[in-house]
Amino acid sequence: MSHQHTMTKYRWTICSLIFFATTINYLDRAVISLLKPYLAVAFNWNKMQEVAHYANIQISFSIAYAAGSLFTGQLIDKLGTRIGYALSTGLWSIAAVAHALATGASGLSIVRIFLGVTEAGNFPAAIKATAEWFPKNERALATGIFNSGSNVGAIITPLIVPLIAVRMGWQWAFIFTGAIGFIWLILWFIYYEVPSKQKRLSQLEFDYIYADKEDNDTKSEKVSWLKLLQFKQTWAVALAKFLTDPIWAFYLFWLPDFLIKHYALTGTAIALPVACVYVMSSMGSIVGGYIPMLLINKGWSVLKARKTSLLIYAFCVCPIIFAQFLGSISMWLAVLVIGIAAAAHQAWSANMYSTVSDMFPKSATASVTGIAGMCGAIGGILLPLLLQKRMFIYFESINHIHIGYYIMFFICAAAYLLGWLILHLLAPNMKKVVL
Repeated sequence: MSHQHTMTKYRWTICSLIFFATTINYLDRAVISLLKPYLAVAFNWNKMQEVAHYANIQISFSIAYAAGSLFTGQLIDKLGTRIGYALSTGLWSIAAVAHALATGASGLSIVRIFLGVTEAGNFPAAIKATAEWFPKNERALATGIFNSGSNVGAIITPLIVPLIAVRMGWQWAFIFTGAIGFIWLILWFIYYEVPSKQKRLSQLEFDYIYADKEDNDTKSEKVSWLKLLQFKQTWAVALAKFLTDPIWAFYLFWLPDFLIKHYALTGTAIALPVACVYVMSSMGSIVGGYIPMLLINKGWSVLKARKTSLLIYAFCVCPIIFAQFLGSISMWLAVLVIGIAAAAHQAWSANMYSTVSDMFPKSATASVTGIAGMCGAIGGILLPLLLQKRMFIYFESINHIHIGYYIMFFICAAAYLLGWLILHLLAPNMKKVVL
């Protein structure tokens, strides 16, 4: 640590590294959704096999991600942020590149399992690094910045993946995107160290980061999951995430397929409409955090501002029911309503995490967030396993792909309203839990 008397801003360099990692995380995750038609040709899948294999691949990733969420946080706490984040990123980058070696659906499922387990380490490591490098008053801002990397990753994917696949082959799309993680690893080891060991950090910035003495001098008692499950507030958040998290997975994995099948897009033509949806979702994430803050600043209670905002976002998803009807007029009308729904999801998700800190003390916030994240991952497994896979296979077999997507869009519209109703019934006053 430097003893210079000028105030450095090195913490924002760390934030940039976390943003970069989160972008790569979603880039590696989303590549396969753009390569689905290329894989079908390479492995000689018919229409029904294509849907079945793709659903199984998605389910494999979701199960692995849910399982990885159980232990990666504890492992990163044990190894420390520097080694833990590097290990997670290095392993998921290897998994991403390994997709190029797959020779069929089984091989792809195996590497997706490896990818899911290792990618689960990103957010625990990112949140831990943010806590180490930012004072309490800046953590929400830093988290919002690095979390936007998830949208940026989803935007970049359709812009580069089809281009690589068309010119060099689908294997190289996996290799190039996976290799980006190794570039990040070099930068991470050059620039990351805990503040007390970072020589590029001034004494003034160090003192600023550790100004929250009560935050650093006291250790919170750990709270068991079993105890937290006794509170209705825990179930309110967990069930809302269970219903709505799978919808984001549906957009991420199935949006390119929807556009290809309905509008006969080929090659790089898919890039712009998919990128537009995720640009809109990025904007939704920012606006979604701004609206409740605006209402609170106008004198609204936190409860009223939070629930009103969530209800607004839930209604903003509803026009997706008309995606196919509007899409028959113009593809861009379908892109618009799907983009609004994706933006509303990001706004909803940001505020759902905020309800955790509204209702629980700091010592339980991470645990409740973990429970909610696990429930969201389980929902992401069950939706394609019990519904999407069977429904798409059935309707594709009778050449009615439009009906399958119409039903899914109706589910998208209903999920948030039902989630809001559950939150309202189980936590009507969003009362603070006393442990």
